[in-house]
Amino acid sequence: MKIACLPGDGIGAEVAAAARDVLSVLVPELEVEEHVFGGAAILARGTPLPDETLAACRDADAVLLGAVGLPQYDAADVRPEQGLIGLRKALDVYANLRPARQKPIDLIVVRELVGGLYYGPKGTRDDGTVFDTLEYHPSQVQRIAHRAFALARRRHGQVTSVDKANVLETSRMWRRVVNEVAADYADVRLEHMLVDTAAMQLVTAPERFDVILTENTFGDILSDEASAVTGGLGLAASASLGDDGPGIFEPVHGSAPDIAGRGVANPAAMLRSAALMLEHGLDLPAEAEKLSAAVDSAIDRAPTKDLGGNATTHEMVAAVLIALER
Repeated sequence: MKIACLPGDGIGAEVAAAARDVLSVLVPELEVEEHVFGGAAILARGTPLPDETLAACRDADAVLLGAVGLPQYDAADVRPEQGLIGLRKALDVYANLRPARQKPIDLIVVRELVGGLYYGPKGTRDDGTVFDTLEYHPSQVQRIAHRAFALARRRHGQVTSVDKANVLETSRMWRRVVNEVAADYADVRLEHMLVDTAAMQLVTAPERFDVILTENTFGDILSDEASAVTGGLGLAASASLGDDGPGIFEPVHGSAPDIAGRGVANPAAMLRSAALMLEHGLDLPAEAEKLSAAVDSAIDRAPTKDLGGNATTHEMVAAVLIALER
């Protein structure tokens, strides 16, 4: 099994190294190759997604990604984040899974990842007006809805489809197609919820949710909110999956350049992303469960500063390895 590891920028390199250390113990037969990506790739190659990096990702069984983003490129024409959006589109990883759990909360956001506002036509008109276009085809909604319902069937049997059907044409189509897909899953309960209501419910009653199904922009925002409710971005993992080819597995946090190189980054989100990779990308559910349990143990025994403790990145990794030995 071959893994393309893209450390990226800032603390991405540190948490990627943590994941490699743990995976080498848990699944020593994995072949892990690092490739330049994001801001580091702009500095080295002039583009955030070099052709050779993309080729390596296509050839891998899974892609494990650290973080992208460097402050000097925030307003540049060529930005690290363009590499991430391009990689998602190239691999057609349309289903983004964002778990969020903390007793009694156990929910997962299923976000459509390669359509909508981020990928629609955009530009500037002669009068200075700037526009971004939100558009979806029914087939895009169908495939992400099937993912959500199939996942709910293996969990607690409930899908909450989030839209803005009282305002947006795309949301009205979204709701219609989701209803059509729901007919194939009689054992799964479906409810529709407007996005503003969903945002409030995530704060006031997050335990009521099981699977939240939504489009790209809403999913981007709601999944970060769910992460904040369940402990912060330092714990938030994600899996981005397609129908064929490798998935992308990455922590939700950014590159955090303010703490890069200090050895204090929380590696839990990256390690949880590695667990998602073992489960969804490499079909190693037992190893995934072991890693998830070890990370939970390390969070309790050696919390980093963002979790109220004082453990370093290395100390949390050591706690994970000790838990795996047990």
